[in-house]
Amino acid sequence: MKNGKQSSQPEKGSSRILSLTVLFIALCGFSFYLGGMFCSERVKIEANDVTSANTKAVASPMKPTVSPLQIKSVSFPECSSELQDYTPCTDPKRWKRYGVHRLSFLERHCPPVYEKNECLIPPPDGYKPPIRWPKSRYQCWYKNVPYDWINKQKSNQHWLKKEGDKFHFPGGGTMFPRGVSHYVDQMQDLIPEMKDGTVRTAIDTGCGVASWGGDLLDRGILTISLAPRDNHEAQVQFALERGIPAILGVISTQRLPFPSNSFDMAHCSRCLIPWTEFGPPVNYNRRWRGWNTTMEDQKSDYNKLQSLLTSMCFKKYAQKDDIAVWQKLSDKSCYDKIAKNMEAYPPKCDDSIEPDSAWYTPLRPCVVAPTAKVKNSGLGSIPKWPERLNVAPERISDVHGGSASGLKHDDGKWKSRVKHYKNVLPALGTDKIRNVMDMNTVYGGFAAALVKDPVWVMNVVSSHSANTLPVVFDRGLIGTYHDWCEAFSTYPRTYDLLHLDSLFTLESHRCEMKYVLLEMDRILRPGGYVIMRESSYFMDAITMLAKGTRWNCRREETEYALESEKILVCQKKLWFSSNQTS
Repeated sequence: MKNGKQSSQPEKGSSRILSLTVLFIALCGFSFYLGGMFCSERVKIEANDVTSANTKAVASPMKPTVSPLQIKSVSFPECSSELQDYTPCTDPKRWKRYGVHRLSFLERHCPPVYEKNECLIPPPDGYKPPIRWPKSRYQCWYKNVPYDWINKQKSNQHWLKKEGDKFHFPGGGTMFPRGVSHYVDQMQDLIPEMKDGTVRTAIDTGCGVASWGGDLLDRGILTISLAPRDNHEAQVQFALERGIPAILGVISTQRLPFPSNSFDMAHCSRCLIPWTEFGPPVNYNRRWRGWNTTMEDQKSDYNKLQSLLTSMCFKKYAQKDDIAVWQKLSDKSCYDKIAKNMEAYPPKCDDSIEPDSAWYTPLRPCVVAPTAKVKNSGLGSIPKWPERLNVAPERISDVHGGSASGLKHDDGKWKSRVKHYKNVLPALGTDKIRNVMDMNTVYGGFAAALVKDPVWVMNVVSSHSANTLPVVFDRGLIGTYHDWCEAFSTYPRTYDLLHLDSLFTLESHRCEMKYVLLEMDRILRPGGYVIMRESSYFMDAITMLAKGTRWNCRREETEYALESEKILVCQKKLWFSSNQTS
């Protein structure tokens, strides 16, 4: 048909159709070839991935058959100095757009594309390179986190104290006036498993300045400190400035971005979570006078809490003074009783609720029971730390193609890669680098290879990739789900090293590259480093964008000098806004 009329040349039309068909098939074949060429080995978590690293070492490098991606030169402008502590998805300026029910306005609410900033966030006036670990646990530069409100409100509780040009952290807290170490000693007396490697991962809700998590680091326990973004306290920013793992978050209407059965321990000390309604004080018989209430009311709240926890298959484990401990039961019979009781509240979650779904997943009033097919997920069933790091968790079988041999191979691969990284970036493994993020991990192999270095690693698993985060936690490491089309839940200038492996190969079809680079610049400290391991196809484009962020970059070979893959090592400059005096 031509212009709505039948063509008078059917032979040419037929040949045209045939040509188009051949062209379509050729294009499909070519796109399939490109897809196979640029698909990262990380996507294929299969048994055939267990190929000896030596095979790669002797293989002759293949020359790229497709020209690298090219983009125009770009130079990003400075943001206003008002944005020096900008957190895009938890921006106080946008809170009024959202509801106040259960403080849901404090949850993640990311700006649409047309509201995204395309500029570089400046540091505060007078910013200095952070004090290095372990001294940073006890002090930080005032100008790096210049919050006078928290100093005035919490100095009497020994959270922190401003002296000269520094904040000092004496290790106090609202509920541990004798110091956090004494408080944790009391806790360990009640929970012996904190001493022998049984308890390895913990979460601290309403973390203050993360003194509890900081103290536990010396005791072999890795803690994620959690607190919401607020106008004054900047709890998470203080924690990360000290070199202690932390992330922005609030328990409200959505699940926290972690899989089920992630943590060995959860802690709350005056964290303001309404466990029942608006309580409860554990030590109500002594504390009730200070809360403008009666002993009877506080006892009622405490009993409600006890009843609620019992109905959720928790048992009272121990209590002394202000510390009460409940233990989550691993006994299947308790959860079976909930399932059989139609009037139970909260009920057992039905099969439509995926236990590990945790990225913008509504928080529902139901109990997640242990998975029947995972029989050894209880705390007493998995190996103690550090043995658990190198033992394949039972939940690896939930990953398509996941296996013990695949985990062993992955660890061996990352040991080799990290050894090479330390040659191209000598600062890695020294006190110059403390807060590290692996932006798209699989099993946490990069973090495992750094476990003996003075660093901690936030392992990020894409919300659009295979769900391997349960394996990361079961190994005794920490991490979170995230979508790199959005901003990460942290303050600016909070990480010393960002590492990515084929992130743009995997996500560039969804996420615009410039926004990912701008977000990396936001969360990277001045003087901090970036290691980007990426396909040669994307390397020129990434290098051009990195220059636009004022980073100093150099291209390095991989450990096997493959033509198809390169490493870009960058360092962020320290610069100040043209509107500031420094």
